[in-house]
Amino acid sequence: MIKLHCTQKLLAKLPLHEDGRLRSKNPEAIVNDNKPSLLSGWHANLILLQRRQCVLFVHDLTRFPLFVPALKKNDFAELDYWFIDTFMNTLLTTGANSAMMDCAQSALAPLVCDNERNRSVQGTLNQMKQDVDYMLRYDGIQLMDLSVYRTSSWLADRPCSAKGIKDCIWPVREMHTLLSRPNEMLN
Repeated sequence: MIKLHCTQKLLAKLPLHEDGRLRSKNPEAIVNDNKPSLLSGWHANLILLQRRQCVLFVHDLTRFPLFVPALKKNDFAELDYWFIDTFMNTLLTTGANSAMMDCAQSALAPLVCDNERNRSVQGTLNQMKQDVDYMLRYDGIQLMDLSVYRTSSWLADRPCSAKGIKDCIWPVREMHTLLSRPNEMLN
């Protein structure tokens, strides 16, 4: 399972079972296990940009972002699909090699949502939301014209700060390291 810590706004939109899993209309293509995955630990926020509902994900450890724009009501039940699609394609956009892609594929699992929060990660989420909003306004871009994977990779290619860490975190570098050496990162 991949733990997804959601804001109250996002939780209100998600159709969830009692165990925190999404009520998808499609049968799950991913094995249902209750062990945390290598990729477990994300925060997500529902944001409104140009009157459209978007979800911004940030991985807790690496600060790797995923931006999913213009979701409609029915899309929230399929958030697993949008998460996996955006994650794998953003990895490709950032230059991940085939070994990293294989590691990521094997670590994918269903999302399990809750409302736990980490203020440091939420600060990163807010900063990235402001960056996307500024880009849309400053460059005069329409949200529907954005390349989803390129925007996620653009957000990942900038330094982030985290509570308790002196140096900056570079999300692309950290995610690539996580996927290159999964056994070291789990210990």
